[in-house]
Amino acid sequence: MANNIFEYFVVCGLGPEIRTLDMDKGFHGTEVLYMPSQLDQFPSSDHSLYPPPPPQLSTCVLPAGVEVYSSGFDPNNPATFPRSYPIVLTEGDGSKIYVSCIAFRDPVSEDIAEAYRIPSNSFADKCICLVSHSPSFRVLRNALEEIFALCFSDGGSSKPLWEVIAYMVTNVPLPTPGKDRVLFSIENCLLSVEAPLKTGLPHADISFQPLVQCLDIDNLIKLFTAVLLERRTLLRANKYSLLTLVSEAMCHLIFPFRWQHVYIPLIFFSGVDYIDAPTPYMMGLHSGVDTSGLTMDGVVVVDLEYNRITTSEEIPPIPEPELSLLRDEMTKLLHPSVVGIDLMTAGLGGSCEYYAKLGSKPWGEDHDLQFRLIFLKFFASLLGGYRNFLENTATCAFNVEAFLRKRSRSTNQPSDPMITQFLNTQGFLDFVERGTSPDENNVNLLDKLQDAIGRGQNPMSIFPSSLMEPEIITISESDTGTSGSGAKYTYDRFPSNIRSEEEEEKRKQILAVASGAFDYPGRHSPRSPSVLVGKNSKVDTLSPIERAAERDRMVLDIKVKLQGLWLRLLKLGATDDPLSSFEHGTISALIEFDAEGIGGSGFVECIREHINSGWHCQLTDEQFIAVKELLKTAIGRAISRNDVVTIRDALEVSAEIYKKDVNNVQDYIQRHLLSISIWEELRFWEGYFDYLMDRSSSSSVNYATQVSSQLTVVASHMAGLGLPDADAWYMIETIAEKQKVGFKQFIKLRGFLSHIQQVRIGYWGNSSIKAPSVSSQGLPSPSPKDAANEKYQPAEASGVGRSWVQSMFSKENAPRANSFGHVRRWTSDGGASENGTPHRQDLSSAAQKKLQTSVRTLRGHTGAITALHCVTRREVWDLVGDREDAGFFISGSTDCLVKIWDPSLRGSELRGTLKGHTGTVRAISSDRGKIVSGSDDHSVIVWDKQTYRLLEELKGHDAQVSCVRMLSGERVLTASHDGSVKMWDVRTDTCVATVGRCSSAVLCMEYDDSSGILAAAGRDAVANIWDIRAGKQMHKLLGHTKWIRSIRMVDDTVITGSDDWTARIWSVSRGTCDTVLACHGGPVQCVEYSLSDKGIITGSTDGLIRFWEKEEGGIRCVKNVTIHSSAIVSINAGEHWLGIGAADNSMSLFHRPQERIGGLSSSGPKVGGWQLYRTPQKTLAVVRCIASDLERKRICSGGRNGLLRLWDATINI
Repeated sequence: MANNIFEYFVVCGLGPEIRTLDMDKGFHGTEVLYMPSQLDQFPSSDHSLYPPPPPQLSTCVLPAGVEVYSSGFDPNNPATFPRSYPIVLTEGDGSKIYVSCIAFRDPVSEDIAEAYRIPSNSFADKCICLVSHSPSFRVLRNALEEIFALCFSDGGSSKPLWEVIAYMVTNVPLPTPGKDRVLFSIENCLLSVEAPLKTGLPHADISFQPLVQCLDIDNLIKLFTAVLLERRTLLRANKYSLLTLVSEAMCHLIFPFRWQHVYIPLIFFSGVDYIDAPTPYMMGLHSGVDTSGLTMDGVVVVDLEYNRITTSEEIPPIPEPELSLLRDEMTKLLHPSVVGIDLMTAGLGGSCEYYAKLGSKPWGEDHDLQFRLIFLKFFASLLGGYRNFLENTATCAFNVEAFLRKRSRSTNQPSDPMITQFLNTQGFLDFVERGTSPDENNVNLLDKLQDAIGRGQNPMSIFPSSLMEPEIITISESDTGTSGSGAKYTYDRFPSNIRSEEEEEKRKQILAVASGAFDYPGRHSPRSPSVLVGKNSKVDTLSPIERAAERDRMVLDIKVKLQGLWLRLLKLGATDDPLSSFEHGTISALIEFDAEGIGGSGFVECIREHINSGWHCQLTDEQFIAVKELLKTAIGRAISRNDVVTIRDALEVSAEIYKKDVNNVQDYIQRHLLSISIWEELRFWEGYFDYLMDRSSSSSVNYATQVSSQLTVVASHMAGLGLPDADAWYMIETIAEKQKVGFKQFIKLRGFLSHIQQVRIGYWGNSSIKAPSVSSQGLPSPSPKDAANEKYQPAEASGVGRSWVQSMFSKENAPRANSFGHVRRWTSDGGASENGTPHRQDLSSAAQKKLQTSVRTLRGHTGAITALHCVTRREVWDLVGDREDAGFFISGSTDCLVKIWDPSLRGSELRGTLKGHTGTVRAISSDRGKIVSGSDDHSVIVWDKQTYRLLEELKGHDAQVSCVRMLSGERVLTASHDGSVKMWDVRTDTCVATVGRCSSAVLCMEYDDSSGILAAAGRDAVANIWDIRAGKQMHKLLGHTKWIRSIRMVDDTVITGSDDWTARIWSVSRGTCDTVLACHGGPVQCVEYSLSDKGIITGSTDGLIRFWEKEEGGIRCVKNVTIHSSAIVSINAGEHWLGIGAADNSMSLFHRPQERIGGLSSSGPKVGGWQLYRTPQKTLAVVRCIASDLERKRICSGGRNGLLRLWDATINI
């Protein structure tokens, strides 16, 4: 089957998981457009020799989305007629996928209509498709239309429809070019397919007539010029077929050149903003889509309906004499009667007579051939003698200047801007490289045509002539089915293919969740609960008592469902994943889609009832994660409804449910809820304390004892959550003061809180509170305990128990960590807000004064850490400091996992685990909403940063992915060991362009989003510079003799570090090497540019860090730092801080001292002003990657042992 013409038959339409184009879940009426889904395909991906259909296929074949209608086909309404059109998709390697489509209205499936409460007898857009890599447009369309007609014919078919489809897809082979003609039948219709010889023009199974009918000669030439010069070109028409056919025609007219950039003949409507992309492209967009909100600067807009071309940038005209020759030849072909109106009717021969004969015939294949030949002759004239200027050297493939001088002499005209621009396009460069390649065996048609014209031969002689009739290969009809019995199969809708048990079960799960979400959507006010039962008109006639009874029934039904789902979740087998289970998904849906709180409160209640029934509360690791996420969701929904009861109950059950860690210590869910902001609010704890007092009120117990007991419960929950000691004690003290608690109770409460904080810190190592020693410079020095044991810190923990009384009653005014006295000052000095809640910055500063150098070990990976990324404020546009994810670290490993860490959650730093790769993760990047990772499995995966869900898997590289970079406009830039640098559109899961290609593996990459300049380098020792927006390569920077390991680009400067023991400074605009930095005694692993002082910092395997400064006459090394004894892995320079990490797990933090008056010192070298601020004790581990968060003064390293070591050098500046 690997050589068949039809690869897949695919059906797309309204799937079981309904989402609008804005990604809102559920059915929202008939006026809304919905995302199309792939419904059926043959063969299945598991049983096909072909790669699976592209995942964006459903979006592309129904570019406007899916609309739901109240009626189907109406013979009196043309808007309801089926539409047949082709589309073309481009894969990552540049190959094309040809798809023939028929879109029509089909009844909505009964199970989908029932689950989403879609009105009965509704119809929705559906599209059937034939997919092939062969550009056989006609046979694809004819075969698909026969399948469609067979399905809806009154006479029916003799076999089941999917059996006919399966036989056709499986048995019709690709014909041998120029030799075979394949005949096959669909029921009683005979179809044929053949392919021309490959030695002629590329096979174009399309008609060029639509192009010449839509555009006049001048506009056609203008469009041809814009495409040839690789302008951003947008075609507009109200018919899908017209957009595809014109786009394909333009690709054939520029032969022997190939379109090298983004190619989307029919762009989906929701992706219209990609039109503002800076890279060259050829796109087609339906004329009904509004583009008024786009800048469209420089875009060539071609309106095929009104024969109009508009652009804000001038398109240089084709020079003479080629322009006149091209216009004359086109006029002869398209308007032969006008050209020959003054000529004698007697046969004098010549081309005019030939064109006149063509003009008397309907447009056919001869017209198409002559039309293409006209443009090939244009290139033969324009590039006359071009082969004399080919230069197969490392830096130049074609001598443009010499060719232009030769042309100027022969035409007696100066160099024309059109030719100059054309000779610098990617298409021309690709043509030259193919022509000079030793693998290019065939002499191209352009050379043949130039030779034929030079000899005075007929241009048609260059095309091969086959005198042999093609061999007929007949594909017999299938003898299966019941054709002999006379049975007929008729359909009132396009039938579904038989689903596997797994597919059927997955479909049922999705619809079950949707059905539950619709039954109890909670979209209405709690004051009118009766509307929750659905859109039943009978509800309006119920009395208030009946409505209340109906609501009670609904609440009971939800709680019964939750109870069953909860018990089934706990009974899942060891091989099951609770997070992806039907039970977890349904519970989550019932919580999220319920604004009244029935789902959330019911879930917490069923856990409490299970605990009261004797459940031991222990969970497996997988169950622990699932339950933790469900409780977080329930608390989040309860906070949005101000449902304090559910929050309170969830807090209590979270203190009882636990798992056991690797050391058999109980880890409670409560410890992982710290990120929820309600725990920082004093009013919540005051309300919770009042609830505890009401619940335990007893006349036989002393009131002071009762208050003390309940405050102890409150303190236990605060410590269990991991609230900072200063914050927790402030809130307990405030509550205690309102209750007139005595002095002895204060001491007991403070002692209890310190004790449980000590126990927690002793195991989890949350913070370092030991009073630090002071170095000679007055700076805290690292504790030697850090090196002895990164996990347990007994000396620091014991300091809490010994010093808590002293911290309460000290009369000294020294600025020590005094949480009790500090809180007192907040109250007396008016440092609190009007409602009595302390200002957040006071709490943070109090806690910060107690924290000194702290090294934590983050455990979670089971393999070596191979990628590490820090989320900076710049990449998430955190202008006001309100982004929670700024400062997160994201790690990748040989265990194929990506993990997200939040350093602010001490003891529970792991926020999420992303599963999807099948090879080692090598590169990570992120932006405001997404994370992207590249792997040895050749794939790039895009994840949702909030839900940790896999969004897209980008496949197109042929080797491991070494670099990834998130760009603006939902784009991703990736580099690979296959030597390519690709740009992807996340929304369509497609490679929109291969923006650069190196001769060997790419190891490092830099991109300037403001200028569109890309720099990449690697094993070929060449630094390549591309202008992505112009779509061309600017320079190949030659000079290094070994691998280039690192690259840094700032403005017009590129810095590279190489295994040849040197670093080099290059000029982007000139493409020259300005300076060679050659003072290291080993390969230069990393280079950095310090923006604040315009200095350069390099690090090498010799362990040295060198600081370089520009001076008159050159650049010199002004400072050497020798504190590291192993290879420097990372250098990260900020405005005031410099973070460095080495392969032996040592780290160092440098700062730039500020003068008391006048800012930076004016004396001495500027870049040499960096001074070592602090370095922690190193541990025995081999480090592969390091990332720095200079804004928070954190450095994280990833070792071969799978551990991350996070150094938090938090200080007050």
